[in-house]
Amino acid sequence: MAYQAVEKNVALGALESELEERRSRLAALETQVAQLQEVRAQQIRQVEAQRTQNVAQRLAYEALRVHLGLQEAALRRLEEEARDLLERLVQRKARAAAERNLRNERRERAKQARVSQELRKAAKRTVSISESPDTPGIGTKEKAEMTLTVPAEPQFLENEAGEKWKRPFRSASATSLTLSHCVDMMKGLLDFKKRRGHSIGGVPEQRYQSIPVCVAARLPTWAQDVLDAHLSEVNAVRFGPNSSLLATGGADCLIHLWNVVGGRLEANQTLEGASGSITSVDFDPSGSQVLAATYSRAAHLWKVGEAQSKETLTGHTDKVTAAKFKLTRHQAVTGSRDRTVKEWDLGRAYCSRTINVFSYCNDVVCGDHVIISGHSDQKIRFWDSRAPRCTQVIPVQGRVTSLSLSHDHLHLLSCSRDNTLKVIDVRVSNIRQVFSADGFKCSSDWTKAVFSPDRSYALAGSGDGALYIWNVDTGKLESSLRGPHCAAVNAVAWCYSGSHVVSVDQARKAVLWR
Repeated sequence: MAYQAVEKNVALGALESELEERRSRLAALETQVAQLQEVRAQQIRQVEAQRTQNVAQRLAYEALRVHLGLQEAALRRLEEEARDLLERLVQRKARAAAERNLRNERRERAKQARVSQELRKAAKRTVSISESPDTPGIGTKEKAEMTLTVPAEPQFLENEAGEKWKRPFRSASATSLTLSHCVDMMKGLLDFKKRRGHSIGGVPEQRYQSIPVCVAARLPTWAQDVLDAHLSEVNAVRFGPNSSLLATGGADCLIHLWNVVGGRLEANQTLEGASGSITSVDFDPSGSQVLAATYSRAAHLWKVGEAQSKETLTGHTDKVTAAKFKLTRHQAVTGSRDRTVKEWDLGRAYCSRTINVFSYCNDVVCGDHVIISGHSDQKIRFWDSRAPRCTQVIPVQGRVTSLSLSHDHLHLLSCSRDNTLKVIDVRVSNIRQVFSADGFKCSSDWTKAVFSPDRSYALAGSGDGALYIWNVDTGKLESSLRGPHCAAVNAVAWCYSGSHVVSVDQARKAVLWR
């Protein structure tokens, strides 16, 4: 029994130690349970707060949706009112033009009637003519004043004019014939204008202005004027044919026209109506219209002097990256990121041809019968405007960002993302020269490079804010201009007279160089 008591004591001790261990574990678990309960309570409070916030946000969302519906309804009403106002304005302008033409025609008819009446009076007027003393067959006593009444019939006038050499004095019929002939010529000219479809008082068709011929372009050396041209990034710049008018387009959906006066850029006009960022601007050959490509999947056409867009060319399904006039003011070409190039008849505002390409189009230029497009797949494609096919493909290194065609249409300048410019001989379709320089960087897919008007130089802006100019004949870097630009230069333009250069950058600046 003593032995059993010892064994029982040993077993009891083991059980007591196990009990203590379990008690300690139980205390630890109880502490953990308390911590977990506290965490659970915190999470419950967070869930309740989140639910309250969700309810508030749902209510705010509903209020915003209701407000959006009201705003959309107000926008539709405003758009309808704008369309009605535009229609009334167009009708009023048409009525005013018709009334003005009618007044001018009445005035011209009255003027013609007055001239005809004066001619009839002049034809019936009696002219006193004195015989010359040297007239043979007439004596001194027979000298007397003779009165001659000039008939008004054309046949008699022609006979008198044909026989005037037989008379010793100049007949008044010759003068009458000259006046009649002049009047007939004027009437013929007026009738010719009418046959061409112009009323006498109508606005004459704008004729193309003569483009200055640049014999030798002047290298820019210093900045004449620096200004903030737009409210945000400036993407495009273009000179008009007369070299004194400049257009800039920016991400603020506006096009500003500037006059180059005395080495300064003076604001001329702001063209509105675009609903997206401007990516490209171009003047027609007469300088009377401006065409712009936008990120709103459309191109817009303005008439210089009118603030609102004249036509909107829609049909692309993605951003329009380039819009250029052809050699006539009535035709244009656009390129887009929807992998198409479109030809437009501006007279009827419709797409006359769609060219499907395999890559994004970043820029286009037009020659006599050729359309040249640069693409993101590192290729330049040539299209015959008279046939629906690609005539030539030239591969280059890097995505093509811009194209510039020389004035003689014999050389093409391309800029690409491999930080090089390439001169392509259009006649043989091969790369003639490659330009690069230390520090030059093509910073975006819309960086524009141009030829000088005489094709002696190639100009491009860099990502470091500098302008680089290469000599086309030697292939060497002619100069680099630094200073005003503190951001990447997006586009450059060289005026047709060769005297000025304008550059625009991503920091809203436009710089006039001379």
